[in-house]
Amino acid sequence: MRTRLPRIAGLVLVCALLAAPPVQADGPPDDGTDLRPDQRFAQRLSQARLPQTSDRVRGAIAAPMSPLVRRLSTRVGPSSRWVVSPGVSYTTWSQTDARGPIRAHLLAIDLSTPGLRLDYASAGAVRRTDQVSDILAHNKAIAGVNGDFFDIGDTGAPLGLGQDRQRGLLHAPRGGWNSAFWLDRAGRPDIGYLPLKAAVRFRPHLKITNVNSPEVRRGGIGVYTPGWGASAGYRWTGGQTRQVRMVRVVNDRVVETKNKLPSNTVIRGNLLVGRGEGARRLAGLAKGAKVDVEGWLQGRPQVAITGNKFLIRNGVFEVINDREMHPRTAIGIDRDTGEVLLLAIDGRQSFSRGYTMVELAEMMQDLGANEALNLDGGGSTTMVARRPNGSIGVVNSPSDGFQRSVANALEVTYSAP
Repeated sequence: MRTRLPRIAGLVLVCALLAAPPVQADGPPDDGTDLRPDQRFAQRLSQARLPQTSDRVRGAIAAPMSPLVRRLSTRVGPSSRWVVSPGVSYTTWSQTDARGPIRAHLLAIDLSTPGLRLDYASAGAVRRTDQVSDILAHNKAIAGVNGDFFDIGDTGAPLGLGQDRQRGLLHAPRGGWNSAFWLDRAGRPDIGYLPLKAAVRFRPHLKITNVNSPEVRRGGIGVYTPGWGASAGYRWTGGQTRQVRMVRVVNDRVVETKNKLPSNTVIRGNLLVGRGEGARRLAGLAKGAKVDVEGWLQGRPQVAITGNKFLIRNGVFEVINDREMHPRTAIGIDRDTGEVLLLAIDGRQSFSRGYTMVELAEMMQDLGANEALNLDGGGSTTMVARRPNGSIGVVNSPSDGFQRSVANALEVTYSAP
């Protein structure tokens, strides 16, 4: 495993910058269909104005500056590195450029190492939140970072998808928040668009749009399992109380159907929750009707988690926002070495201003990533690792001054073969 620090030195940097490919449009839109380049660019401009973290805090605005000037002004400070376990190294360093200082934290993970595993992690129920260190402690993880954006201040559930090695598919939308990192059936890492495949067997008119998501899509049908936790009532429908319906299914049979949604109750069986057209279609199911719901992620990966934006796809930058600065968490893949890279950038603090999306993509590229995905940032940005003395704890500086409770995480575990 090679030592990793950003490649920001002299002529090599300038040449790399001048040879860098132009910024390209985002990946597939919400419904997975193609848009014209001008439509895709407009979509990205619209997305760039949305809050960039779950806490929806407006980030400090960086002074306009060309990437060339910023890079040439960069100075890397002292660094520290240690081996967390076989196949895992942690590196931290500070650096300063014309916009100010940052502090970075990197976990480099060689998944070919025997006994080493990367997995989805959570506090249990989909809607339950907890601090990253406590989430990782459940499986005696040696390292990890916070994961997906989540419905902060309401249901607490992740916005995107989650696939766990042991528990299988936990939550997912059919589309709209499916920019993902995953490990395929052979354990190989990948980053791309990962849709939910869900259906009710022999009932093609029932379109499943969500599984254990914070909110059912308008006109859609969401599935809620006991793994969700306590029912969320009309929060599932964005406060909509009319033209909604709940159908409860036990052992593939409808046992209850009504136009009121249960709140804060234990889910027994599976609930189908419809809004608008989805509710109208569910109304056609009578008690005793057979309902067999199937749901899986395309390609049936072992592990999967989403973020909000691709940073790099096939070596090409996918982001354009170079103004709003936040603490950041990102995951990347170095196709040359096969390593997975977990990066945390401290922010909202005097010693570390945070990064823009473009700066985050540049850093991931400098570290060797050919593919990279932005995970939740802001006060959620948390990295945990085992220290040289054997203790396990937070190694970055969360911007709230303490660990925020989050919806999920990526964890690294190691068992000596």
